[in-house]
Amino acid sequence: MEKSEIIELLKGNPAETGLFKKADEVRKKYVGDDIYLRGLIEFSNICHRNCLYCGLRRDNKIIHRYLMSDDEIFEAAVLAKKLGYTSIVLQSGEPLSFNIKKFLELLKRIKNETGLIITLSMGELEKEYYLLLKEAGASRYLMRFETSDRNLYSYLKPDSKYEKRFECLSWLRELGFEVGSGIMVGLPGQSVESIADDIMLFDKLKIDMIGIGPFISNPETPLKNFNNNNFELAIKTLAVTRIVCPKSNIPATSAMEALDDNGREKALMAGANVIMPNITPYNFKDKYILYPGKSIFDDPYEYSVYLKNLIEKLGRKWGKGPGNSRVKEGL
Repeated sequence: MEKSEIIELLKGNPAETGLFKKADEVRKKYVGDDIYLRGLIEFSNICHRNCLYCGLRRDNKIIHRYLMSDDEIFEAAVLAKKLGYTSIVLQSGEPLSFNIKKFLELLKRIKNETGLIITLSMGELEKEYYLLLKEAGASRYLMRFETSDRNLYSYLKPDSKYEKRFECLSWLRELGFEVGSGIMVGLPGQSVESIADDIMLFDKLKIDMIGIGPFISNPETPLKNFNNNNFELAIKTLAVTRIVCPKSNIPATSAMEALDDNGREKALMAGANVIMPNITPYNFKDKYILYPGKSIFDDPYEYSVYLKNLIEKLGRKWGKGPGNSRVKEGL
């Protein structure tokens, strides 16, 4: 799809363009009816970065910082297994340093005792760390670039380097990880043309899993006063991404649900095929607040039943296999 066509769809009325119907057809053809559930464990909210949009930013002084113990993380992984999930996502802020040896032992324990597929989302690390994490049992890594616009990136992430982000994504691909990335839609200063560039970059980089979420301003950040009316553009971006990147896994993100009560359902009908239910323990879940409106009190068992019913309502199936990337497999 040409950039001009992408822009036209992003600006157009989906009811007139048939965007969501087309995206759903592409999803069905290339990745099927299975919806894969990946248990999300937010194991630490400690972050040394100072991104303007994020509630975990270093200068947020009111947040209560935490790091789950190895046993607490392992117990959450066991819960995922009990709930029938085949994979987990271990997510944290970006640590300045951490005990790599201890963390590697934890990954090996989870892998050996549960057999779960492990995805990590811990930001930028050195290449040798990524290799060690891969050897310990992690096979997927999520790291969103948020925007491909260099100037906007520098504004939003003042203590990060644009080139380093993409170098890390390249390392991950080189080391054999399934690579996930993504963007926020509706960022201050972001244009539709910029979003079109992002979508084309997803295709160029052959991203295995693409996360699309609306920008939601956090009151404890410098962007607290910006508009949050970004749901419609975000859902259109997801749908266009599905058409341009037909084989990628695309989650229906929690941020969609934060702006629309039926946001996840709408995302699943517009091309998404993955859900990441949050199974972080209650005493930590309310401290990992990237944005306001995030659901934090769902009982994992009750929410699992809700998701099963939702999947059946949509005429889809709960994916019981690994849900491996069709981009990586060349399928």
